[in-house]
Amino acid sequence: MCVMTKGRYLSLGFVFLVYCTTCTTSKGATGDILPDSLPSVPGTLPHFMKEPEDAYIIKSNPIKLLCRAVPALQIFFKCNGEWVHQNEHVSREYMDQNTGLKVREVLINVSRQQVEDFHGPEDYWCLCVAWSHLGTSKSRKATVHIAYLRKNFEQDPQGKEVPIKGMIVLHCRPPEGVPAAEVEWLKNEELVSSLTDDNIDTRADHNLIINEARLSDSGNYTCLASNIVAKRRSSTATVVVFVDGGWEEWSAWTLCSVQCERQRRRECNDPPPRHRGKMCDGPSDTTENCTGGMCTQSMDGSNDVALYSGLGAGIIAVTVLVVAVMLYRKNQSDYGVDVIDSSALTGGFQSFNFKTTRQGVADRAEYHAAKGHPPETFPRGLNRDYSNSTVERRSTKKGLLTPNGPHLNPNKDQLGTTGVFGHLGGRLVVPNTGVSLLVPHGAIAEDPSSEMFMVINQGESSVQTEEGFEILLGPEVTYGPPSIDLSRPVAMTIAHCAEVDADNWNVQLKRKTQDNKWEEVMSVEDESTSCYCLMDSSSCHLLLDQPGSYALVGEPLTQAAVKRLKLAVFGSMGSTPMDYSLRVYCVDDTPHAFQGVVATETCRGGQLLEEPKILPFRGNTFSLQVSIQDVPQFLWNIKPFTTCQEFSFSQVWCSNQQPLHCAFSLERYSPTTTQFSCKISVKQVKGHEQILQVYTSVAESKKESVLFFMQTDCTVTSQTGPKAFKIPLSIHQRICATFDTANTKGKDWQLLAQKLHLDRNLLYFAKQQSPSAVILSLWEARHQDTGDLDSLASALEEIGKIQSKSTVAKSHEEPESDSVHHFGTRSPDNPVCGMGELTNHETANSVPEYTS
Repeated sequence: MCVMTKGRYLSLGFVFLVYCTTCTTSKGATGDILPDSLPSVPGTLPHFMKEPEDAYIIKSNPIKLLCRAVPALQIFFKCNGEWVHQNEHVSREYMDQNTGLKVREVLINVSRQQVEDFHGPEDYWCLCVAWSHLGTSKSRKATVHIAYLRKNFEQDPQGKEVPIKGMIVLHCRPPEGVPAAEVEWLKNEELVSSLTDDNIDTRADHNLIINEARLSDSGNYTCLASNIVAKRRSSTATVVVFVDGGWEEWSAWTLCSVQCERQRRRECNDPPPRHRGKMCDGPSDTTENCTGGMCTQSMDGSNDVALYSGLGAGIIAVTVLVVAVMLYRKNQSDYGVDVIDSSALTGGFQSFNFKTTRQGVADRAEYHAAKGHPPETFPRGLNRDYSNSTVERRSTKKGLLTPNGPHLNPNKDQLGTTGVFGHLGGRLVVPNTGVSLLVPHGAIAEDPSSEMFMVINQGESSVQTEEGFEILLGPEVTYGPPSIDLSRPVAMTIAHCAEVDADNWNVQLKRKTQDNKWEEVMSVEDESTSCYCLMDSSSCHLLLDQPGSYALVGEPLTQAAVKRLKLAVFGSMGSTPMDYSLRVYCVDDTPHAFQGVVATETCRGGQLLEEPKILPFRGNTFSLQVSIQDVPQFLWNIKPFTTCQEFSFSQVWCSNQQPLHCAFSLERYSPTTTQFSCKISVKQVKGHEQILQVYTSVAESKKESVLFFMQTDCTVTSQTGPKAFKIPLSIHQRICATFDTANTKGKDWQLLAQKLHLDRNLLYFAKQQSPSAVILSLWEARHQDTGDLDSLASALEEIGKIQSKSTVAKSHEEPESDSVHHFGTRSPDNPVCGMGELTNHETANSVPEYTS
């Protein structure tokens, strides 16, 4: 038996009218039931006539949420799982005239501050709960957002020049906003829509597509983005629909003239060129003989005079030509055989030997070298094959012979160097690649010497990376031979293109196994005893004791991970004298990757038009756009579909040292135009932008190439013995003798590593027979370009000061003989004792003796 009783329930500042049911079961149990779980008995539960709807807060204006239910004794709101206070409810009750039931309506306000202060796993939400005599009902959840629309478009439409009946696609990505912005298109400030023009499609992901371009489609187009907050306008894109001229049919032949010729004409008006379209190719008129070569028409006396006059002039011209040839031959014989370049016969490039009357030509000769020696004046940084090809081209212009043809296509998969090393060690360098190998003193046994090699993989990398995650940060390098026995680790340097940050990158060293698979050796941030990895801003220095193939692989941890791109623009004449081509390269910022660009442009005869620039490219999944701007419009014309070009994110991010490039085709209106200028914009969407400013002359006689490389050691590939090292051997040995053995003052190799800023992964040094020697090898590899011995001297000086402080209290005792004094203390006569004479000019044969 059940009995309904009426009661009140107080919670969070408001009173519930609670209709509880006391039920006596067969066992005699009773209980009070709370409002959220009233028993379901036959009858009518509250029915919502109006539920709260999703809403957006605009600026600082609060929004209103409304709930209406019948029959309902009470209605209250719950937001984010908590009851809204009773005082915040505005309610009213009225009678439904149709049903005779009481309708209850409740309203609350939600402010911007409330939404901003909420930090939960979901969006800010509210629902309402209605009570009746028979139970409760819950409405749907309504979410509340703060509405906004950012100012900048993620992608603005770009101007285009398209041929008539071609397809026009204008891209537009509106600014970020809540709610998402809707896009409309304006042409010359008037709305365009696919509803009024079947040739236009505005439904494809905010883009505007014109299926077949018409002349009337030329104009200024603007992308208009709007939501409930604001409207935004993109930059204006100018679309030009051009028409190339076309011939109509030839006219009829004219009658034969007195010269036995007839003519016909045609006009370039089918259609005529419009909107900077091209003129028709070919002649507008043509002439042919109309008697089959047999002219039989009669001539009057005037024609006879003309005929004889012509014959006389011809005879005189032939006579003059014969005399000129004879005089020329006599003049040439006066020079003897010296006019012929003897280098063409001897097989070497020798100095040109001209008579005194041609001494000016000899003074301008650009390549002078004795037989058997290569020329040394070719642009630094280019291989010797390039210089030979340049000599051949210039010699050809001067009418000279060359003994060897150009070698512009070396084996693409081979780029490396070799050297023979003994106990004194040495260094291998692949010029202009940022890759080198230091073989330290004592790494190879006394006898016999060993030939070592280092090779960079020029083809597509065999490193297997996880798609979309890992990328190659530098070239894949192999050193060997595999059978070489090393008693000390070698130091390999590989240039990389990452902006190193442990929070954004996980950089790993990988090695190829015998079955041609790649295995991880270590992460550069980890401790390891098998190898050592030191990441500088642009190079990675590795200590390795096992020959093989190695590669640096980077895994971005966040979208803030950045790799550096080197941007370069090259130019050359096109297929016709009126055409000019610009090529913009985007390549990983390593010397090796850029050398591939140089090799390609060398073969094309391209010129570097601007100093290369660096662009930080973020791992934010956005594409790279390359556009040409500020072209002199009355002097030059950009060919269609080349004004703005785009690389997808994956193309750039996963290029793996392979260069990307795009070309801009230009045409000058007049052959008298000899100067060209423009700006090249290279920009990552939602990222950085770089501008390449181009000023160049297209006149052949005025071209000047920009040097590609400027390194002073660009032709050095192998050094052996002491000359390969910055630190003289005697100093190296003394430092090792001093620091390899720990003493009571703590001046062991760990202090040396600390002062040289190499005090990470000390376990690796600890396992070496001479930790100090390995530390100095790493220092040598790190400073091979600068040769900065001052930093080493300063480190030893600091260690000497530590020693001096520890012996102040013993100033009256017997002087200590610690050998640190030989390197690290200053005196009036010797600013840095021992190290004061340690300069970049010392060699193995001029190492001074050092005394205390």
